[in-house]
Amino acid sequence: VSETPDRGTIIRFRPSAQIFTNIQFNYDILAKRLRELSFLNSGVRIELIDERENRSDVFAHAGGLQAFVKYMNRTRTPIHESVIWFRTQDGPVSVEVALQWNDSYQESMFCYTNNIPQKDGGTHLAGFRSALTRTLNDYVEKELSGKDKVPMTGDDAREGLTAILSVKLPDPKFSSQTKDKLVSSEVKGVVETAVGTKLQEFLLEHPPEARLIVAKMVEAARAREAARKAREMTRRKGALDIAGLPGKLADCQEKDPALSEIFIVEGDSAGGSAKQGRDRRTQAILPLKGKILNVERARFDKMLSSAEVGTLITALGTGIGKDDFDITKLRYHRVVIMCDADVDGSHIRTLLLTFFYRQMPELIERGHIYIAQPPLYKLKRGKQESYVKDDNELNQLLLASALEGAALHVNAQAPPLSGSGLEGLARKYMEVQSIIRRWSRRYGDRLLEQLIYMPEVTPANFDRTEWLRGWAQDLNQRLNALADGTRTYRVETRAASDGHAARVIVHKSEHGTASHKYLPREFFESAEYQRISDLARTLAGLIGEGAFVMRGEDRQDIGSFKEAMKWLLDQAKKGQTIQRYKGLGEMNPEQLWETTINPETRRLLQVKIEDALAADDIFVTLMGDQVEPRREFIEKNALSVTNLDI
Repeated sequence: VSETPDRGTIIRFRPSAQIFTNIQFNYDILAKRLRELSFLNSGVRIELIDERENRSDVFAHAGGLQAFVKYMNRTRTPIHESVIWFRTQDGPVSVEVALQWNDSYQESMFCYTNNIPQKDGGTHLAGFRSALTRTLNDYVEKELSGKDKVPMTGDDAREGLTAILSVKLPDPKFSSQTKDKLVSSEVKGVVETAVGTKLQEFLLEHPPEARLIVAKMVEAARAREAARKAREMTRRKGALDIAGLPGKLADCQEKDPALSEIFIVEGDSAGGSAKQGRDRRTQAILPLKGKILNVERARFDKMLSSAEVGTLITALGTGIGKDDFDITKLRYHRVVIMCDADVDGSHIRTLLLTFFYRQMPELIERGHIYIAQPPLYKLKRGKQESYVKDDNELNQLLLASALEGAALHVNAQAPPLSGSGLEGLARKYMEVQSIIRRWSRRYGDRLLEQLIYMPEVTPANFDRTEWLRGWAQDLNQRLNALADGTRTYRVETRAASDGHAARVIVHKSEHGTASHKYLPREFFESAEYQRISDLARTLAGLIGEGAFVMRGEDRQDIGSFKEAMKWLLDQAKKGQTIQRYKGLGEMNPEQLWETTINPETRRLLQVKIEDALAADDIFVTLMGDQVEPRREFIEKNALSVTNLDI
């Protein structure tokens, strides 16, 4: 073994396509978790390289948890400049905390044990909250004069708080296998002592910042008191109403919440159709007029003064706020958001999800919130109308129609290919076209399309340098033969070096802008490429001279199978109108029942919180006060938009 300056360990692993249905790595998921780990372990440098898209990131945060809090607050406005940070060691238990208050009205608290996140908190969170509330109340008691004092709670202390709590200890105990809650009893006292001592030191050593934090608490306490009075007024008013329910609500006859569901419908028009089309025994309808308040930017008392929000709270029956919210009083165990498939509908749905996430998160956690999935298309042929749920179903219907009475003659003398033989070939082709559409933003549809007509790159072929170079030259010629003057291509192979695997590189210049697509070994081993190459083997040499396709009495000469499929699909579309469906109000009650409300035929999407940190971040970015992060998000994701409604 020779000497080498290189040090370290290289681990390579590949997920098995036989075990996992999806073996494609998601860059954003990996980046989020690695960024989290770099914050939690100050000084660690993690480099993420995606050779598929030529993307890379380096995660190295010397600031540790302080940098983590600043990152979390980048879309908010901190009320004090410095981040409170400390690290203590008590025997085998290490505690590290960073916190900073901002001008929002929500608490963003994230707990970790040995770098593992706990979405349900646990003993470390209990110790943190206890010490935080007690220390801040003691400071208020000493520093504020009598007229400025107001009764304060832990919620007041935590309003607008962004905090990261990380504990490290040997053999931690969790409540379940998913490690969502820490139950090690010894941790609570250690965290409580550390937070109490260090926070008290900070408040005494930084009087200006301490005053800003206390002012935020006092403001929160006064707003809470105003909200309490508003709730009492709402309760007194509700007691005078018949059954205390809003007049807009068309309630159901069933009194058992487990058997009842409520549809929150956009607008009176769709609400009227839904009321007529529903099953009155178990389905309630609540139409909302206009857009509800954005609760991400509104304080609790202002939110309660909103008529639409008040109507929603009363209809659900749970109450609102930590003191009054009672999940056992929920009147419907299935709450369905039913909005149009246009921009306004998406906005209203987002506002409602923001409301539930910020004010009634337990409804989401317990799986009570759903989003209705109305059909996307309406097909009309003569007087017959039908609704189609999505693009896949539309393509399947068009394909079935296109193949009726169709026959493919692969050359002038060949017998016709029809029936199940033609259908199997057409479905395989449509499946590959779906893959091309899905991958086109990553690799470009022209590049992927040409792979159908290229020899298959097997693992053995990939390792044959001369063969792969010849394959790349062939691809280069094919791509440039299609050049329309706006773009040019250059394809080359690159051997493994400097930590980069061997790969094929496709350079593209379009309107003077250069881009690069990387095709490593993993690309050619993917399930998607296997389907493309399988179609390539089937189509190789299939279409000969004089080939034509027929549908009924109609005939069309073709030069490729692609031309045959395009002609057949165009023939299938003749005589029928395909309309992309947007408004629920366009349907009559019977159609709305059949497509969107009927439990036997409808489709519902259950709302879940997979990642609390990511969920909090996206709500603050899209619904918060800061414009710049929202603009950056739009610019970053603009090319991923489909069905843009202008």
